[in-house]
Amino acid sequence: MAWKVDPAHTSVEFSVRHMAITTVRGRFEKVEGSVDLKDGRLTEMRASIQAASVNTREPQRDEHLRSADFFDAANYPQLEFRSTRIEPRGEGRYLVVGDLTMRGQTHPVELTAEVTDVITDPYGQKRVGISAEGTLRRSQWGLTWNATLEAGRLLVADQVRIAVEVEATEVQEAASA
Repeated sequence: MAWKVDPAHTSVEFSVRHMAITTVRGRFEKVEGSVDLKDGRLTEMRASIQAASVNTREPQRDEHLRSADFFDAANYPQLEFRSTRIEPRGEGRYLVVGDLTMRGQTHPVELTAEVTDVITDPYGQKRVGISAEGTLRRSQWGLTWNATLEAGRLLVADQVRIAVEVEATEVQEAASA
């Protein structure tokens, strides 16, 4: 059964070490996607994220992230994720392996995910929630811009943590004519 991601109740966030002393957090404001469930079990995840929608609450940094030094949003406007394998881990938990395409390069990522029970909202719409997290190395996608600080520390760490919160609604099939 197909479920559509509800953008108003979904977030894709990231965090990365800055100057090896603090963590900077950001999110993407424009996300679309879908998930598939079969008998209440997660079977597929897909997402499309607008690179230009990056928001770290610092306009100058956001413009730099949109530039060719990072996401190169003018030439690569979308980040795409598609699961390739989903392994149940019990009690609504899963290992989700998928391909992430960023800056025209596709590499695998692993996420741990937890799926809620399906509920019916006050308007009769069925909904499900999915929380997923993982890490990636930004350099795999060519995001290598950096500056070296004292004692060889880097301005921006290579490892990036990803946190995704999805609320999805069941897609109603059209009635046959």
